[in-house]
Amino acid sequence: MTDVGTRDVDVAVVGAGQAGLSAAYHLRRAGFAPDRDIVVLDHSPAPGGAWQFRWPSLTYGKVHGMYDLPGLPLVDAPEDRPSSEVIGDYFARYERTFDLRVRRPVDVASVSEGAGGRLLVRTRNDGDWSARALINATGTWDRPFLPHHPGAETFRGRQLHTAGYRGPEDFAGQRVVVVGGGTSAVQHLLEISEVADTLWVTRRPPVFRDGPFDERRGREAVALVDERVRAGLPPRSVVSVTGLVMNEAVRRGRESGVLEPRPMFTRITPEGVAWDDGGTAPADSILWATGFRAALDHLAPLRLRERGGGIRLEGTRAVRDPRVHLVGYGPSASTIGANRYGRAAVREVRRLLETPARAAG
Repeated sequence: MTDVGTRDVDVAVVGAGQAGLSAAYHLRRAGFAPDRDIVVLDHSPAPGGAWQFRWPSLTYGKVHGMYDLPGLPLVDAPEDRPSSEVIGDYFARYERTFDLRVRRPVDVASVSEGAGGRLLVRTRNDGDWSARALINATGTWDRPFLPHHPGAETFRGRQLHTAGYRGPEDFAGQRVVVVGGGTSAVQHLLEISEVADTLWVTRRPPVFRDGPFDERRGREAVALVDERVRAGLPPRSVVSVTGLVMNEAVRRGRESGVLEPRPMFTRITPEGVAWDDGGTAPADSILWATGFRAALDHLAPLRLRERGGGIRLEGTRAVRDPRVHLVGYGPSASTIGANRYGRAAVREVRRLLETPARAAG
């Protein structure tokens, strides 16, 4: 990489999933020009955020609550087309329409205190950027959560996380244990059960929800997640408080017994899994649909975390550093939250930029 020096912008946006694009859109509407006032840095190789990495069998018709980005509706999307393609094309069109000029693939290594009260954004492959404010929208896909269980290292079969799932054909004829109580676990089970024997294991009983997931219910769910973030605790996902959608496919899965969960096993054996009551289940594969954690390691130099382990926010603003705003984190991690909080972050950033830069401490 050629040394390009440190370039100055007013706002650096890190991440170009739904939350990052929403923030970039509102910055453009507020008069900020790409490459002069703002820069958008994205780790992914192509438009689409985390959606581009979803498994091919996850078609658009199976997507759980995809809301339009501001200013450009997603219309006439074929429900039988992979969601990775539909949303990747939509995000690419969005970037072109609003001239967001996303720089990718750019790996942000760290964000730290810079000169003159500015933030120094260091990258591994695109030089450094000096910004008065940061909107962080790095999401969770890069940090799959794989819980440790006794005996995991002895298992003779295959273990993988949702992040590595490519479709049911990889499990044909096997005995598969799916771990997790969220939407991804349900989607995996419904697919894999058509070609393999499956067993569903969850840490707590799943909750199924009837009725549409409309905007009102979405806002209620966002508010519940927001309570944890305001307390400085690691956020739970919005899906974890909305429950699982009871559609026709899920109803059939419950009636057939595919979606009948067992309690969490206590240990993994070379041949499968086991419970303290003496019960066992053989397995050729264990699929961990156990979610993700926020990808925030690059913010560590700023010491934003609270004792509870999370980053405490007021709206989108980090309480420990008002120059830093998080979107796609906690209450803004849903597609409806990403739009709302992207706009809110830009409103707060504009207020910040209207005040003189603070002296470096």
